[in-house]
Amino acid sequence: MKISGFSFVRNATKLYYPIKEAIMSILPICDEFIVAVGKGDSDDYTRDEIESIGSDKIKIIDTVWDEKDFVNGRINAIQTNIALEQCTGDWCFYLQADEVVHEKYLPVIKDRCLELLDDEEVEGLVFDYRHFWGDYDHYHNSHGWYKREVRIVRNNIGIKSHKSAQGFRRNGERIKAAHAHAEIFHYGWVRPPRYMQMKSKALNSLHWGKKKAEKYYSKAPREFDYGPLDRLPVYKGTHPEVMKDWIAKMDWKDKLQYSGEPNPYREEHKHEKLKNRILTAIEQKLERKFGGKVYLSSHRNYELLGDK
Repeated sequence: MKISGFSFVRNATKLYYPIKEAIMSILPICDEFIVAVGKGDSDDYTRDEIESIGSDKIKIIDTVWDEKDFVNGRINAIQTNIALEQCTGDWCFYLQADEVVHEKYLPVIKDRCLELLDDEEVEGLVFDYRHFWGDYDHYHNSHGWYKREVRIVRNNIGIKSHKSAQGFRRNGERIKAAHAHAEIFHYGWVRPPRYMQMKSKALNSLHWGKKKAEKYYSKAPREFDYGPLDRLPVYKGTHPEVMKDWIAKMDWKDKLQYSGEPNPYREEHKHEKLKNRILTAIEQKLERKFGGKVYLSSHRNYELLGDK
């Protein structure tokens, strides 16, 4: 059995993405890792950062992002597919540049891939998600944040990245997936507030187009406002070992709000909106009563094979 890791990235060092840590987190169980590296700004050193890992498993594909594809995040799927098409493994393990896997899950994931290798009904593996917010001690488990997503897909059966690279499709249909029994640590919302605002602008430009994003952020605050963190659950577990040095760099606690009321003059975050707060309360009550994860939504990027 062969496992290919794959990803895409641009301007990672400039925008505070832990791309090196993401790759290193699953490299031990990958036979190769394909990463599409977009040509970044002159003050970005993403390619150098990846090369510093020093592994002959890593293959870099240099790409140029076409601004005509900065529509609804389409460029993300295009870049994901560039890397996916170069994978030669039986399974393809996808991580975005801010997603990291805890080392405790590596043997579990590898065993699941081996267990399901010859079960052709299984087209992918679904992972649970933990979305950190503001710092490394708080996370989201509220409605509106995806709780699971496909991150391993079977190779050579026509699976492609879908829309903004949130999920995958086979012939336009949701893929059939088994649970990986593992978790993705998502650090996409943990940055110094200034970098978080820069990242938000860059991300939204891929969905809105650069012109609209420039206009919007020209009037926005320089720093991102995370809101009061005491309304979120506290994480008491350990982080992936590869994140140790990255986490040690944290120096923005004095810029975070740990209590009080949200700033009434900024736009509400999605988890602060009344609808999502009500749905979150209902979901969490049902989870406590019945166990497992509850989704009050019909949208999924996969069909979960519950008996696998």
